[in-house]
Amino acid sequence: MRVKTLEFLEAHQSETPSKWREEAEWRRENASWLRHSQQIAVKVLLKMKELQLTQKALAERMNCTQQYVSKILKGKENLSLDTMTRLEEALEIRLVYPEVEVCV
Repeated sequence: MRVKTLEFLEAHQSETPSKWREEAEWRRENASWLRHSQQIAVKVLLKMKELQLTQKALAERMNCTQQYVSKILKGKENLSLDTMTRLEEALEIRLVYPEVEVCV
């Protein structure tokens, strides 16, 4: 049985080495901002659903590419304040400190 299992694994091993360890270490090292990025992604997705807005339409509102919007929505993008502001303006929501009222 053991020989069969080893033969099966050898026959089906990947040509390229796995990067799971590097990816896990990266997630651990960046956990603090990833948590915020994921929370923002969820808020954006919910608002897009409410507005029936596509990634392409959001990208047009933000003056960026659809590919960049896709990266944001995956929750793995380290967002700048500029990007968060453009998201807020495009969706008319507050992402940062939503409980604070803005006085202008």
